[in-house]
Amino acid sequence: MVKEMAEETPQYVVRVGEKEIVIDEKTLEIIREYLHRPMSLDELAEKLGLESWEEAYEFIKKVPAWIIWTPPSLWKYRAGWIKRREEAKE
Repeated sequence: MVKEMAEETPQYVVRVGEKEIVIDEKTLEIIREYLHRPMSLDELAEKLGLESWEEAYEFIKKVPAWIIWTPPSLWKYRAGWIKRREEAKE
């Protein structure tokens, strides 16, 4: 789900239960750390502020692959691309 912030920068939000996790550079760094080194789902849940490994598992399942493999340094460019794409649809 894409949301607009006050400064009109789009946000990508993943809902897990009642929680909303905003995908930003920090979140992407945590995801990339999870992908590239041994990390349990329990540790991932702790880093993301989730209740349990089940929520971490649901989070990973819901994040699109293109986001998972986007380097944090390119996230701002991708967020701008999302905004331009959404504006073109209107």
